[in-house]
Amino acid sequence: MARGLVKRFDETLAVDGVDITARRGSITGILGPNGAGKTTTLRMLLGIIDPDEGNRSVLGHADPKDVARLIGYLPEERGLYPAMKAIEAIAFMGALRGLPLAEGRRRGRELLEQYGLEHAAERQIRKLSKGMAQIVQLLGTLVHEPQLVVFDEPFSGLDAINQGKLEVLIRSLADRGVTVIFSTHVIAHAERLCESIAIIAGGKVPFAGRVDEARDRIPAQVRLETSDSDGPWRAALPEATRRVGQFWYFPLPETGIEPLLRALIDGEAGIQSLSIERAGLHDAFVAIAGEAAAADMVTTPEREDA
Repeated sequence: MARGLVKRFDETLAVDGVDITARRGSITGILGPNGAGKTTTLRMLLGIIDPDEGNRSVLGHADPKDVARLIGYLPEERGLYPAMKAIEAIAFMGALRGLPLAEGRRRGRELLEQYGLEHAAERQIRKLSKGMAQIVQLLGTLVHEPQLVVFDEPFSGLDAINQGKLEVLIRSLADRGVTVIFSTHVIAHAERLCESIAIIAGGKVPFAGRVDEARDRIPAQVRLETSDSDGPWRAALPEATRRVGQFWYFPLPETGIEPLLRALIDGEAGIQSLSIERAGLHDAFVAIAGEAAAADMVTTPEREDA
């Protein structure tokens, strides 16, 4: 979808050779701290701004503007006309993508009902809570039934309940064959939703690929609990072993777990529990992008008032 995108603003190199691919009908996450270049990358993909270098292809077209009616975009900066009613705001956003107003109103009422907001259809945007107004804008992004949906930090400003509803909505879009791309600095959303991710740090993409491939950058960890705190079985543990309370942690040996397990049993370690734990996406992000980039990331979803 994008190859070698470069964007400069005066003397600042905001995006430096970004490559991103999103398979049709998949969910792709763009992960990175604030200021990493996520929004600039999305705007180049959508044709809102042009890259200084590189090329892009959106739904088979080199110029995203040629397929603008097939795209839904929710920018990070939310904005609706305060005096407009919720249903009219949704219909208006659909009209901007070529949907007749009457059809937009009909679909808008269906969407509001699906989201449990049918009671707000005739209320002005200024009289809605922040979270409800954001949901209205989200529904306006989808009312024309796009083939590609791009969300820029869509979970920001939503409470935990509406974050969960949005995750369900994103999955349902992909199930219907819609391609979804969203940027986020909350790793948990990407870990739960995404088939593939692109990590952006300092305007570059040090990793782009499947989530499981990113997690595989870090060896699986073994967690061992024994009834014997010391003994000859200790010699079987790798040098990188660390102890936390009654547990021993170490990387999964390249030879697998079976030889180690036999040595522990023969050494009468008194195994209470043993589990193999794959690295989480946060650990993978740290390994790929570095501690500095990870410092601005959020591991668990933020909870904000609606």
